[in-house]
Amino acid sequence: MGMTLTEKILAAHAGRDTVVPGEIINARVDIALGNDITAPIAIDQFRKSGAKSVFDKDRVVLVPDHFVPNKDINSAMQAKVLRDFAREQNLTHYFDIGQMGVEHALLPEQGIVGPGDLVIGADSHTCTYGGIGAFSTGVGSTDLAAAMITGEIWLRVPETILFVFKGRLNPWVEGKDLILYAIGDIGVDGARYASMEFSGPVIEDLGIAGRLTMANMAIEAGAKNGIVRADEKTEDYVRGRAQRQYEIYISDPDAGFSRTIVYDVENIEPQVAFPHSPENTRPISEAGDIRIDQAVIGSCTNGRIEDLRSAAAVLKGKKIASHVRLIVIPATPWIYRTAMDEGLFDIFLDAEAVISPPTCGPCLGGYMGILAKGERAVATTNRNFVGRMGHPESEVYLANPAVAAASAILGKIGGPGDVM
Repeated sequence: MGMTLTEKILAAHAGRDTVVPGEIINARVDIALGNDITAPIAIDQFRKSGAKSVFDKDRVVLVPDHFVPNKDINSAMQAKVLRDFAREQNLTHYFDIGQMGVEHALLPEQGIVGPGDLVIGADSHTCTYGGIGAFSTGVGSTDLAAAMITGEIWLRVPETILFVFKGRLNPWVEGKDLILYAIGDIGVDGARYASMEFSGPVIEDLGIAGRLTMANMAIEAGAKNGIVRADEKTEDYVRGRAQRQYEIYISDPDAGFSRTIVYDVENIEPQVAFPHSPENTRPISEAGDIRIDQAVIGSCTNGRIEDLRSAAAVLKGKKIASHVRLIVIPATPWIYRTAMDEGLFDIFLDAEAVISPPTCGPCLGGYMGILAKGERAVATTNRNFVGRMGHPESEVYLANPAVAAASAILGKIGGPGDVM
């Protein structure tokens, strides 16, 4: 029996010809990533181990992005731990203010990760990089410390579920809607410790931004990783960016998928995940009359330039409802500058939105848009658990950027068709 895409990457990094689901392997990592919440713990464990240097200064990446620009003294101290360690270890890839972006948008943009890589990060949404054909997954801070020292990680080889998307996308349906629909179908534990491989003609037509969005939210179905086969679009994206040689893998025709799930996207509308779970999805036509107080467009899920363009297309020439706060967060400095150069900022400002520097900010209830008791937000982020964006009695509704923009205009959850 052949191997899946994920199995091939893991076998190559374990120095093996083959691996099978359930095996425990020790694998070489291409990139070990930490942020301002998780890396300080890893750095503390690194020092307690007695280690003096990281395994490779080019392959340990630190991105303070959750509470940066620092929101208080504690977050400033967290960021300083990263800054001091990066200088001590002479790390090639440390990103401070002015260079810093949301980590999972920044690394692909900078060419630090590429197809065929094995990437681990002390952040659950490290699985984003599967959108360009890498195996990437989140780990704990102590595992990150071990990888920083040894350049290796132990993993259990996951089984692979194949998701096939066919048909023609309806207007305003994006990668965010496809993954929300899938999570709504299989549930938040429907792919527990499995690899979610996304395929089919719809995925082949989907841009890299949409693929990264889908891989990003694989963790919300309990998956170990999400992944898309690298193709010509992927190579067009990484060409000129990739800082290292990359390798493209594809699943064998006789690969042993544990399940195959087929979706006809002609049945899929823009989706909204209601509180308090990403699996609690409904089509926009069934959202009902849900008044909102805030809309957030950004995050590692939907803060890319394509996402901002989608939102701007809805907002152009319009103003948000008087009782709504609209926060737009470009995910990296390059996205920020590109949006500004393209005139998107004029559209957002004319609509009376506020534009934030790159940061995770409100996604995890950090800052830049915390919700008060009883408030509701529609957000392009990835989680809507109790208290995720602020008060435990607030509510978060997940949607794509066009739906978030339309909802900000309407003052309630609605789709672009309601305002265009």
